[in-house]
Amino acid sequence: MKIQGKTILITGGASGIGLEAARQFLENGAKVIVTGRNQDKLAAVKKQFPDLITIRSDVAKEEDANSLFEYVFKLGGIDILYNNAGVGVPPVNLGIANDKHLEGAIYEMEVNYFGVIRLNNFFMEMLKSRREAAIINTTSILSIVPSVLEATYSASKTALAFYTKSLRSHLQAIESSVKVFELLPPLVDTDMVADRPDKKISPKVLVNGLIDGLQNDVYTIRVGDTRALYILNRLMPQKAYNMVNAKKHYNKLK
Repeated sequence: MKIQGKTILITGGASGIGLEAARQFLENGAKVIVTGRNQDKLAAVKKQFPDLITIRSDVAKEEDANSLFEYVFKLGGIDILYNNAGVGVPPVNLGIANDKHLEGAIYEMEVNYFGVIRLNNFFMEMLKSRREAAIINTTSILSIVPSVLEATYSASKTALAFYTKSLRSHLQAIESSVKVFELLPPLVDTDMVADRPDKKISPKVLVNGLIDGLQNDVYTIRVGDTRALYILNRLMPQKAYNMVNAKKHYNKLK
């Protein structure tokens, strides 16, 4: 898939993976629109990258999705929808089976799963009208093997992974021009996990892998440790599970 000349919408593009993706897409000759919930962050991003188009929008809100679509339509539409926005509710102080845990799970599903479906539905016909178009959904290494420490986050990303595969198959069956890519990051060095000592990769390395996958039409893009865990889980699933859920992680729940 070609990136140069494409118009790309990136949700959650004011920081972390989304911002790095915006930077690299601009370098590859794309027109880039980014969304985020924090207007101050968006203003800072616009100052750093004047060519970016920034729009304040929350993927969890139906009215924001509708306004976003109308704004993008007036700009001339998009060729690629990159569903990057995601949340993870810190589990350490929540435990399991209580009201706050349920509230966190609902929030994660609303952003990580339902928000993606909502935007895909809004933009699908626009994307279908393009000669070459794509949807990029960001799932997670935890959609391969769930984390006890991040049970509901893992569930939201697993739901998105199954939806992504089904959407791809459906669009291929009707011979649509819309390609569906799934990006499976390992732990990435962003503000969301800044306090974790685990091994992380940089957003730059992750996005390098994403762009390489897009350009070579690799529909399931596994980067870094995600590749190794995928193979290990196929051969020795219990070992893969134990690796993700090391004893030190269980201790955090006590």
